Amino acid sequence: MDLLNTLVDKGLRRELPTREEALAVLATSDDDVLDVVAAAGRVRRQWFGRRVKLNYLVNLKSGLCPEDCSYCSQRLGSTAGILKYTWLKPEEASRAAAAGLAGGAKRVCLVASGRGPTDRDVDRVAGTIKAIKDQNEGVEVCACLGLLSDGQAERLREAGADAYNHNLNTSEGTYGEITTTHTYADRVDTVQKAHAAGLSACSGLIAGMGESDEDLVDVVFSLRELDPDSVPVNFLIPVEGTPLAKEWNLTPQRCLRILAMVRFVCPDVEVRIAGGREVHLRTMQPLALHLANSIFLGDYLTTEGQAGRADLEMIADAGFEVEGAEQVTLPGHRAAAGGGCGSHGSAGCGSHEDGGCGSHEDAGCGSHEGGGVCGSVPAAAAAGEARTDLVAVRRRGAGTDLAPNA
Repeated sequence: MDLLNTLVDKGLRRELPTREEALAVLATSDDDVLDVVAAAGRVRRQWFGRRVKLNYLVNLKSGLCPEDCSYCSQRLGSTAGILKYTWLKPEEASRAAAAGLAGGAKRVCLVASGRGPTDRDVDRVAGTIKAIKDQNEGVEVCACLGLLSDGQAERLREAGADAYNHNLNTSEGTYGEITTTHTYADRVDTVQKAHAAGLSACSGLIAGMGESDEDLVDVVFSLRELDPDSVPVNFLIPVEGTPLAKEWNLTPQRCLRILAMVRFVCPDVEVRIAGGREVHLRTMQPLALHLANSIFLGDYLTTEGQAGRADLEMIADAGFEVEGAEQVTLPGHRAAAGGGCGSHGSAGCGSHEDGGCGSHEDAGCGSHEGGGVCGSVPAAAAAGEARTDLVAVRRRGAGTDLAPNA
């Protein structure tokens, strides 16, 4: 296929595809999906080999958020039966993080619900970062606390944070249909604040909210311009009790095409499969490792993921390896640039021209026991059919007395 040959050549040179080429990836047929995966896989291996970076979420404060993000089970007005608790103490968060690190995670993502942190909240998180780093030499810590005010990114950096996550989620043109309590521009501003403070920027999207192909390409090209080091790709989990509870629009093949498009547009960036991989990719998850070089281990913020042991077995069985703490995630040209794209101009992921929390949540499958890909999964459902059998609210780990899944 000429399109794929062109995209591979561009990806290996860190040259950006056109919008038309990105749209064409999303428009390929299910018959061609393995060809698409194989092509994007060549680009992934060029820049990241067969390494898979593991990340682990710790939900520092759950529920009762004043924002109205339609996808989120922690939103204002949500009736989802999720765990609700106020700030974990630093030692509690450190214990939760230790479980993920013991399972092979390299980065801990500290997340708190809410519009954004107060200065007191930043102090709390600073104490938690110190507690985690004191116990775990070399661990990366990413904070995800919502919209940042002036000076807060710098304080987090001084406290030892390595990265800050704040997702764009969807295109600027449709953002107002998803959230009304803050704007798309607010999110862009927070990512830029993180960049300016010297934090590694992490910003991604949520697919499956009823958006068009054009919306998906818009948000990925916007992310390219913001130039984050990592791009988490979330697949919406329609949690009962949220406005998008009936939005079941994704198939495994659709998810693979989206991941491939992201890889072609941002060839040398850490592409992370975030919330929803168990629910929407299901038994096709190993194929997605040929596109993304990073995943979350274990559970998510408010929902359960597949067993951590199953994640590790999947990586090994697919012929990949867990990235070690001593290994540098980003390619040399990006790492040497101190975390930017390193290719400014016509190549790479962005041009430096030129956030609420980074919805890692509402994903998971609830394979509570022994850790297969999603427990007892019935025969494949028709496209768009609700698969509520794959969604389970998190009842273990942070905020509970039960051991976490890691």
